[in-house]
Amino acid sequence: MATIAWLVFWVLGLPSYYQQYSPMFMAWFDVALLAAIVPLLYHVLARVRSTRRMIVAWLIAFYFTVPLVVYDWLYCGIYLGHGTAFLWRYWYITVYYVIPWIVAPGAAVFAAKRRGPAPDQDAA
Repeated sequence: MATIAWLVFWVLGLPSYYQQYSPMFMAWFDVALLAAIVPLLYHVLARVRSTRRMIVAWLIAFYFTVPLVVYDWLYCGIYLGHGTAFLWRYWYITVYYVIPWIVAPGAAVFAAKRRGPAPDQDAA
């Protein structure tokens, strides 16, 4: 899923991987993307057994950051020739190497407080 998400994001960003847009537009884009991701994470994590909820949150963060860093490094760092400077040049993607590590566990904690154990899985 992370690979598909990266490919869709890459295609939508053509011809210059979102460099054609203003920094303000990209900041709003990041905020809108985050506003869509948080409820989705909450919905997914609220359905996970409470004993596994945080582990699943960490796994989601891992699988939606590490592969994306590798793909962006291959594309922006190596193919486009930016090296590690791609981290600053493409700041609007770089922030999403960190955000899932904060938001996913936060959504797991919020789901635990709001819902408690996932339905029919921890009751007894």
